[in-house]
Amino acid sequence: MRISIFGLGYVGAVCAGCLSSRGHEVVGVDISATKIDLINQGKSPIVEPGLQQLLQQGIQSGRLRGTTDVAAAIAASELSMLCVGTPSKKNGDLALHFIESVCAQVGEALRSKSEWHSVVVRSTVLPGTVKNFIIPILEECSGKRAGIDFGVAVNPEFLRESTAIKDYNFPPMTVIGELDSRSGDLLQDIYQELDAPIVRKSIEVAEMIKYSCNVWHATKVTFANEIGNIAKAAGVDGREVMDVVCQDHKLNLSKYYMKPGFAFGGSCLPKDVRALTYRAGQLDVEAPLLGSLMRSNEAQVQNAFDIITSYDKRRIALLGLSFKAGTDDLRESPLVELAEMLIGKGYDLSIYDRNVEYARVHGANKDYIESKIPHVSSLLDSDLDSVIARAEIIVLGNGDERFRALAQQVPEGKQIVDLVGFMAHTSGAGREGICW
Repeated sequence: MRISIFGLGYVGAVCAGCLSSRGHEVVGVDISATKIDLINQGKSPIVEPGLQQLLQQGIQSGRLRGTTDVAAAIAASELSMLCVGTPSKKNGDLALHFIESVCAQVGEALRSKSEWHSVVVRSTVLPGTVKNFIIPILEECSGKRAGIDFGVAVNPEFLRESTAIKDYNFPPMTVIGELDSRSGDLLQDIYQELDAPIVRKSIEVAEMIKYSCNVWHATKVTFANEIGNIAKAAGVDGREVMDVVCQDHKLNLSKYYMKPGFAFGGSCLPKDVRALTYRAGQLDVEAPLLGSLMRSNEAQVQNAFDIITSYDKRRIALLGLSFKAGTDDLRESPLVELAEMLIGKGYDLSIYDRNVEYARVHGANKDYIESKIPHVSSLLDSDLDSVIARAEIIVLGNGDERFRALAQQVPEGKQIVDLVGFMAHTSGAGREGICW
């Protein structure tokens, strides 16, 4: 199939690589000439294991190319996937200016196209957004009618950063929300070869499924963290408790996310919790659990800060800055927030994160690092041994496997604070876990 992908960030770049590797002709579109240049050189604009190899294969085979020309991309494809960002506003609602802009451009390009074309929204949007916001823009700019002259569908992604390619190839399910069956059929053809159930629903149901999944994941993280905090205060290892809770596969569904640890972060969970909570308020629906999730998450960052500062030591090494290992994504990383708290209190802080170090020179996060957190990124050191040697307290911040040995064998004269769960035992001399 001939597919155009708008937005070559974490979702769009992974989709471009995976779809081209499965034989589809893919043209990636982005306003960033830098990203397009990287794609056309077979280089990944983001840190994601295995992605660069897929992009290289796509370029070499001729099945993948990048462009900034929207009209050319629409003309060369029969289905477009919109993968642009939908960040949070200050009030928690979604900012839709990126998707508004791309829909207007796609609509203008559709005006002069006589063949049928389907527009598929992969960006995460609140229920009602496609019907009440996206479709009107497409219809106004194209002069055509959705579902009659062109197709519209929603295809929410369930890709986790650092495991995105595996998640694409082995999804738990494929959700298709369709305005018209023709667009649903096209998407079903794309995903038919994947070993996962295909669920076809209305657009609004599909929009809501994505939020329900992400907010449930955030709820599980929060629940496990609060259980871990209470358990530790009672002299119990919270991990041991939750390991048993997670053995109930009939009622508790899954053990994923159900482990005590540090706060959640990234581009999805915080944004989606805020957005769904905001929408509940608009609808005059009380949602006290959802309303408490971000407060509890923030309290977990404060909890880590309190543990670190309880020791009479000033030199601190923070190992990890991205919100999880295997990615360079710093958006809403709780480790960035923790670093800023330590800087604000005058601690001597050194930071090590090999992926973020890479992103300072290459990739999509370079501008973010330079413009949004220069005071934090200036403390990055590419020499792990040097960072450890200078520190009195070593904070294990994300799950990079190179940090595990420090939790098992504490360097002489150092204090380990484990936010990940590397420690084999509960807190003791020279080491302390956040929930164990």
